[in-house]
Amino acid sequence: VQVVESGGGLVQAGGSLRLSCTASGSVFNLYALTWYRQNPGKQRESVAAITRSGSTNYADSVKGRFTISRDNAKNTVYLQMNSLKPEDTANYYCRLQYLTLDYWGRGTQVTVSS
Repeated sequence: VQVVESGGGLVQAGGSLRLSCTASGSVFNLYALTWYRQNPGKQRESVAAITRSGSTNYADSVKGRFTISRDNAKNTVYLQMNSLKPEDTANYYCRLQYLTLDYWGRGTQVTVSS
């Protein structure tokens, strides 16, 4: 399974970005999907997650600003990020999980300038 993130870039504080994560394969609808972020020298942290049934969960630091969604027909999960802050700067990764299957993308960089 290939997992590819896109949509990162440089944005000013208060701006918005939408990240996309697309996976190959035919069982995308079975995966639980999670967006993580990480800065050099720091632990990777979970930002937002969505289950197979569409239930969502967010880190406290992004609640009310980020929205995760999925389109199973397109094998894609999205992360809409609004009201971005400099502390949101990180490499953002997508993770797919189903039973013992566990796949990660290589990430997309988000940089928020003050």
